[in-house]
Amino acid sequence: MNRTAVEIRSLTPSCNEVLILTTLERGTSHGYQLALDLEERSDGIFEFKHGTLYPILHKLEKEGLIEGAWSEEGQRGRRRHYRLTEKGSEYARAQRAAWRSFVDSLFGIIGRTEE
Repeated sequence: MNRTAVEIRSLTPSCNEVLILTTLERGTSHGYQLALDLEERSDGIFEFKHGTLYPILHKLEKEGLIEGAWSEEGQRGRRRHYRLTEKGSEYARAQRAAWRSFVDSLFGIIGRTEE
């Protein structure tokens, strides 16, 4: 089995990670803003609830793919802002290529025409 097939075996977690990492390529963000950006950019297709988003962010941080830092937000209190690390940037590029290959293969089987 090739590397792409192994990495894409579990679609939902892998998809969620690459969505978050590639969104952070655009710049530092706090969790709630990440969720809003993903929902807006996908026209509502991707929605992240707190119970889904924050465990992913903690996992990515633990793996060294992102870094989080607390900041004061005035009346809003403290927020944790996340940024992509160099390791995370490299991983995001690899995952984007793996997903592109996966989608191309998928549409090679099911077709690309709209009926």
